[in-house]
Amino acid sequence: MAAVKSRFVAELKELFDTDYRSIILDLQEMRLADRDAVKFLRSCERDGMKLENSPAYIREWMDREED
Repeated sequence: MAAVKSRFVAELKELFDTDYRSIILDLQEMRLADRDAVKFLRSCERDGMKLENSPAYIREWMDREED
């Protein structure tokens, strides 16, 4: 998943329509993301999904993003 764009957020939401605590999302290869993707990742983490290997700029953006 090198790039996460808004059009993929809906598809990811559908795939993750389960117990988030059992999902670990490895973001090591993620290079680009838009605001919708960052908000989505933030909500996933808030709901209990574990995010690993998040690029520093994505992590910083997630930390700054407001709900």
